[in-house]
Amino acid sequence: MAKHEQILVLDPPTDLKFKCPFTDVVTTNLKLRNPSDRKVCFKVKTTALCRYCVRPNSGIIEPGLTVTVSVMLQPFDYDPNEKSKHKFMVQIDDFCSNKHFRYGCCVERSKT
Repeated sequence: MAKHEQILVLDPPTDLKFKCPFTDVVTTNLKLRNPSDRKVCFKVKTTALCRYCVRPNSGIIEPGLTVTVSVMLQPFDYDPNEKSKHKFMVQIDDFCSNKHFRYGCCVERSKT
């Protein structure tokens, strides 16, 4: 099986971590790097629209460049017994083709 070219590199690659207190907006960053030689379109989606603000939530990344996406968790009453099931997906499209690639990024809250 042929290996696919890497279209987008996520940093962090899997989990977004938010540090308390959760009484104010808490921001964490997700870096999207385009290692390819083509433009890449991206869109960040979440399962909890009211809980997060994502900026920019979509855009175009030029070849070789990195975009920093700010993910802002809105204030809420923290319950340490509640397990977060919120998820993020970074959907990308190779700008020069009709191929669609999807990458997932899960949320994990750390209390420190």
